[in-house]
Amino acid sequence: MSEGGLTLAEEIVLLALDDETGRPVGRSGMAPDRALAGALLMQLALAGRVDTDRDRLILVDATPLGEPALDAALARLSAPGAPGDARGAIPLLARDAPAARAAILDRLVARGILRREEGRVLWILPDRRYPKAPGRPEVTEARARLRALLLEEEIPAPQDALLLGLVRAAGLLPLLFTEAELEAVQPWLGVVTRIESLNRSLAVAVSDVRGVGLGTSQREG
Repeated sequence: MSEGGLTLAEEIVLLALDDETGRPVGRSGMAPDRALAGALLMQLALAGRVDTDRDRLILVDATPLGEPALDAALARLSAPGAPGDARGAIPLLARDAPAARAAILDRLVARGILRREEGRVLWILPDRRYPKAPGRPEVTEARARLRALLLEEEIPAPQDALLLGLVRAAGLLPLLFTEAELEAVQPWLGVVTRIESLNRSLAVAVSDVRGVGLGTSQREG
C-alpha cells in the first residue's frame, strides 16, 4: 500500500475522479477497466497472493485480504479453469471492473475519503457522484507524489513505479501534468516504468493494458 494506506486500485479510482464534480474522467472504453484489473493483479502480487512472469500466473496463497475488490479478484484467479498467465488474467478481471470499482468507492466513502451524492440528470436519470472530501491528504497525496517522481526525476518505490504504469495505461497522465510537462517527463517516465523487478515481472500485464510496449517514448494524450 501507499504511504496513505491506499491500495493501487484505490489510488487509480481516486485519480480517475474529477476533484470538483466527483465524476469519472480520463480515457473512455476498455482502458480504465483493464487498468483497474492490472492494479488489482499487481496488489495481489505485492500482498504475496500471486506471482507472475511473462509466461505464468501462480497462485501462492488464496487467503482473503479483507478488502472486497481484492478478495473478489483473488477468488476469480483461484477458481478452477482460471487463466495461467497475466495475459489471460487481465481481461478476466476487467469483466468485473464495474463491480470492483463500486466496491472500492464504497470503501473510500466508508473511510471518509469520498462523499456519495445522489441526484438526477434532467430530473429523470439517476446521477451518482463521489466528490472528494475536503482536508483528506489521500485526495492530493498520490497526485503530488507522482508529479514529484517525474518532474524531479526521483527513484520510485516499487508500488509507485507500478502506479505510474497504470496511470499511463488509464490515460490519466494529462490530468496530472500540463502538455509541456508531459513532453519533458517522457524520458524519465520510460526509465521509471522499467526500474523495479516487480514492475518488470508484470510488464506484460501493463503492456497489454496500455496496448504498447513499456519501452516506448510516445507522447501521452
